[in-house]
Amino acid sequence: MAILMEKSPDQSRAEQVHIIMKSDINGAGRLFGGRLMEWIDVVAGVVARRHCNHNVTTACIDNLVFKAAAYCGNVVVLKGQVTFVGSTSMEVRVDTFAEALDGTQEMINRAYLVMVALDENDKPTAVPPLRLDTPEQREEWAAGQRRNDLRRERRRLDY
Repeated sequence: MAILMEKSPDQSRAEQVHIIMKSDINGAGRLFGGRLMEWIDVVAGVVARRHCNHNVTTACIDNLVFKAAAYCGNVVVLKGQVTFVGSTSMEVRVDTFAEALDGTQEMINRAYLVMVALDENDKPTAVPPLRLDTPEQREEWAAGQRRNDLRRERRRLDY
């Protein structure tokens, strides 16, 4: 079995930018939540692929909190990073911001997704450990561990 080298969250970060178009708007005139969820899933997939160097699949969207609305013509910026890893899975946080013309950003959404690395037979495969270089990364890891424990408990209760 190959030894996997640690990777820093910085090595797999991803950012995606969109201008909200009419086709992205819901009946209430705001960014359609389903469209944002699609963009979030894509960013999480890119982050996870960069971390593990494998194809990935979304295991769950653990938390998706809409904090504010975005409207037609707004620029939205999605920023993703690995926050926690297990043996074959990675937790990815994606923060979404509405960006004003002056460049200031207001967070409108935060989501945590669990992505699973897949081998050439579409079976779960080992992922590299996460190297934690900063106090913020260590805090996010500890929070990710707590979220992982809660996911396990929910699975136990659901079955």
